[in-house]
Amino acid sequence: NIVVRAVRNGDYQNLHQVYTCPGVMKNTLGLPYAPLDFWKKRTENRSPRDHVLVAEVDGRAVGSINLHYGVGRMAHSAGFGMGIHDDFHGMAGALLMDAMTDLAENWLNIQRIELQVYADNEPGIFMYQKFGFEIEGTHRNHAFRDGLYVDSYSMARLRS
Repeated sequence: NIVVRAVRNGDYQNLHQVYTCPGVMKNTLGLPYAPLDFWKKRTENRSPRDHVLVAEVDGRAVGSINLHYGVGRMAHSAGFGMGIHDDFHGMAGALLMDAMTDLAENWLNIQRIELQVYADNEPGIFMYQKFGFEIEGTHRNHAFRDGLYVDSYSMARLRS
């Protein structure tokens, strides 16, 4: 059973394991070899505008989603990033997405949720489209990964 809950300070060790998995590294902007202390600080020092949810299996955080919303004229808009441990792909992503979109739209009054995804991340794009995200544009040579420049898509979901 997978449980979605708010992040806890003690989750940093599991999140470090998640975000150093080869599949996660391939599909995020993170760099390999991030020290454990980086995840400890990131878990403990969150902005009030950051809402971090984790997917937990048997007491272990196996994925997370971080929703960050704007202020002022951008208060209606939020972006997010997520990572799922390689061993739990296909199981936790939809649960985290469902919880995040509920939080954003039904509790924080977010009208627009946006993301960037690598153009070759077909499973991610498929999942985002299932949740109503649409491709709005292409960023050519957006990031450097595995010795090559790769494109990414801007995607967004607008609450109707």
